[in-house]
Formats: sequence, structure tokens, C-alpha cells
Amino acid sequence: MSFLRVLLAIIFPPLSVIGKGCGSFFIVLLLTFCGWVPGVIAALIILNNPN
Repeated sequence: MSFLRVLLAIIFPPLSVIGKGCGSFFIVLLLTFCGWVPGVIAALIILNNPN
């Protein structure tokens, strides 16, 4: 998890997980629409997962 990805997860969460797959992108996008904080938390969890 690089510093740039973490910074991008805080600023615009869906863009930071675009390399993890289409499903992750849409889940984080939906959570970001529901609220910024859930989107950031989901993006950080997905980025922290080594798989």
C-alpha cells in the first residue's frame, strides 16, 4: 500500500481501488455515494488486503 494510493483513497476512494477489479470499484463507488467516510474505510480495507 503506497502513500499515493492512501492519499488517493482519502481524496477520491473509487479511483484508488480501480486496479483491484471492477467489483471493488463499484462497491467503493456505492459506499462513497452513501457517504464519504464509508467509501474511504472500504477503500483502505481493500488496499490493505494483499490478495
